[in-house]
Parts: sequence; structure tokens; C-alpha cells
Amino acid sequence: MSRTEAPPLPEPLRVPVADSHTHLDMQDATVEEGLARAAAVNVTTVIQVGCDVRGSRWAAETAAAHAGVYAAVALHPNEAPRIVHGDPDGWSRQEAREPGGKAALDEALAEIDELAALDRVRGVGETGLDHFRTGPEGMAAQEESFRAHIEIAKRHGKALVIHDREAHADVLRVLADAGAPERTVFHCYSGDAEMARICADAGYFMSFAGNVTFKNAQPLRDALAVAPIELVLVETDAPFLTPAPYRGRPNAPYLIPVTLRAMAEVKGVDEDTLASAINDNTARAFDY
Repeated sequence: MSRTEAPPLPEPLRVPVADSHTHLDMQDATVEEGLARAAAVNVTTVIQVGCDVRGSRWAAETAAAHAGVYAAVALHPNEAPRIVHGDPDGWSRQEAREPGGKAALDEALAEIDELAALDRVRGVGETGLDHFRTGPEGMAAQEESFRAHIEIAKRHGKALVIHDREAHADVLRVLADAGAPERTVFHCYSGDAEMARICADAGYFMSFAGNVTFKNAQPLRDALAVAPIELVLVETDAPFLTPAPYRGRPNAPYLIPVTLRAMAEVKGVDEDTLASAINDNTARAFDY
């Protein structure tokens, strides 16, 4: 089996459900093909997420052109330090960039703020903190950007979509300090059961991706087990984090049923009950 070969279409869900976080612009299929495949298995809505100014513009345009798509716009936590300090390696698909300093970050944030006002843009994210890919020299820019996104989300009444990689305590600290928006989503939830209880107490949504199916992901399954069903979402983060047994192959919204069925098992509920709850939760989280 080729690692690049797309996995087969799973058995369709009986209840429609939403993919709360995907990157259609990074997938091989056209938007139309991706949405048609998703619809074939009853994944009827997707949230297309921007990671930089260009990707956020594309997300907003794609949402405006397709009824089943809503957008989230942001500078990814690793994008902010690249804007400020430069990106000599062109790591973020934008060729090498010179350092732009605070002025360049402010300019990029102003554009995100404009996009966030659009009707089909229902989220501000993915924003947050990433201690895995950004070193200490980029932390200040990352946190400044995160705080700015929190304000943008609150100003426009949009959901805040959080990327938290190896930064749990700091993300929770900034949210508590700045005051989280009314609707806050931890995308690709990566904390443990104890953090899931903290998130539940704060009313934060927890969105689980294909990595909840991985053999070594027991702490994630423990977190899902204690997360209240009314705060649980499902996502692909496609093309990344393809669920088992297809790990390592390209991910896409049509694989949501594979992850959702594994989640239903962890929650001890039938798949229709979980799909129905998740569909309601996603509509509530993103206010559509």
C-alpha cells in the first residue's frame, strides 16, 4: 500500500457531522472534490482554517463560494515570529523572508482583523502558542500575536481557535489573563484528562483529531473520556493526523467517520448519538 495513496471512503455516517478544522488548500483534491467526498459520507460542513494572511484570505474566499464551508482566519503561532524575526528557510511556503519587526506583525494582524469582520468567517484561529517549533527568541512575538487574536475574536464575536503545542500552562495562563472569548475551541486537543477538566470548567470546546486513534495516545483517550459530550468536537486537521489504520497517508474531511467511530467507543455512546451532539456543538461553537 503506497503511503501517498488516499485511504478508501469509510462507511457513511447516518447523522450529518462537521469537520471543525481542515486545510483544504494543503490537500491534493480540488475544493469541489474534497467537499463531494466529504458529503458522500455525511460530513456536510467544514471549517477551513487559515495560518497566514494569504491562507486566511483564501479561507474567506472559499467560504464565500461554498455553502458547506465556513472560515477561520489567523496568523499561526509559528507565523508571528517569522514575520517579526524573518524566515531565512522559507519554511512556511512563502519563500525566504527578511525580518519585518513589530510593524510587519501589526500590519498582518490588521488584515486578519478586517477578514474577521466578514460574515462567512466564523472563527479567529488557529492562534495560540507553540513551544515545539518556536524557540525562546520567538516567544514574545508569539504571545503578543495570541493576545491580539483574542481581542480580534472578542471584538467581532467570533470563536477563538487555539493551537496549543507543548504549551498547555502558558495557553491557559494567557486565556485567564486576557479573558477568553465567549466561544473558545482547543483545536487538535493535546492535553491530558486533568487539563480536560480545567477546559470543561471554563466552558472551552475540545476538538479531537485522528491522533486520538494512535496506539500511543492513551492520555488523549483519557481526556476524551472525561470531556463533557456537549463540549466535544471532531476534526481532521487534514492533510495531517490521518487516523489509524491509515496513519501516514493523506488525510481529508471524508475520513471524519473513522475518527468519530473511535471516539464513540471511548465515550461509550453509539455513533449516531455522538455525531448528533458534535454537529450541534460545532454549530454552537462557530455560531452558524
